[in-house]
Amino acid sequence: MNKEETKKPTPESSDALLRELVDHFREKREILRQQWVQLMMGKGLLAGLTQEEIETESITIYDTCIVCLETGEYEGAQAYATRMAERGVLRGMTTEQIIGGLLTLRDVYGRSLFERYQHDMERLSAALDIYEPVANKILSVVALAFVEEREKVVRQQQEAIRELSTPVLQFRDKLLILPIIGLIDSLRARQLTEQLLRAIRANRARVVVMDITGVPSVDSKVANHLVQTVDASRLMGATVVVTGVSPEIAQTLVTLGVDLSKMNTVGDLQGGIEVADQLLGYKVSRTEPPATGLITSKEKVP
Repeated sequence: MNKEETKKPTPESSDALLRELVDHFREKREILRQQWVQLMMGKGLLAGLTQEEIETESITIYDTCIVCLETGEYEGAQAYATRMAERGVLRGMTTEQIIGGLLTLRDVYGRSLFERYQHDMERLSAALDIYEPVANKILSVVALAFVEEREKVVRQQQEAIRELSTPVLQFRDKLLILPIIGLIDSLRARQLTEQLLRAIRANRARVVVMDITGVPSVDSKVANHLVQTVDASRLMGATVVVTGVSPEIAQTLVTLGVDLSKMNTVGDLQGGIEVADQLLGYKVSRTEPPATGLITSKEKVP
């Protein structure tokens, strides 16, 4: 057995050193935590936080790290990281604030170990072998939680924007208007169909006027999806009237050979609403009161 092998730490010595590290970090808790807070303040990583929030958050993070080191389990770190990411993203905290704070704490822990074991480099090396994997794991847990929360918020914002860009409006009883503006891709077309079908069911609609005046172009996938939307609406008991088909889109649809036999098309939105009124059984009547000109009114046909 060579000299290097005799110095290899045993499981018993590793456990004892781990306990020593945990006791050290708990004994130096206030000193190290205050150092950490001061360093973060100097780096501008605590901008926007109150003094009470700084105290509460720093204590919780410090203690959570020690528990992870002691137990080797990261559930507590994961739960806290998720909560911190939710608050951080909503508050508008930057990546530097979230990740920079953890990196600073890792450095504070590391320097404290160097000060403790600087005269025993072999024990310092063994202590770092125990401590560093835990610190890096906690850092990755927090970073992943922050990234996932950011992506979640972005998805929610994109969904809200899509819903605003394709509002399903109740024009009158049993009649919905769906004005579509902007480019349509396959994803937006699917979401449009889902929104429309939900609105048909919620409003018990019988007619839908889908106005595509604001759509500059469509491809074959989108065109076929629009046909499928009409079919799906029919299954829900609603007739779809498509308005605002531009000459360019009309030529595209013909060129692509899209089955248009099931689509009821009208030139413009006003014409579509008139057709919808007829389908719903309304009739237009005109009266001419003195000095006021023509008045148009609608009444339900018995």
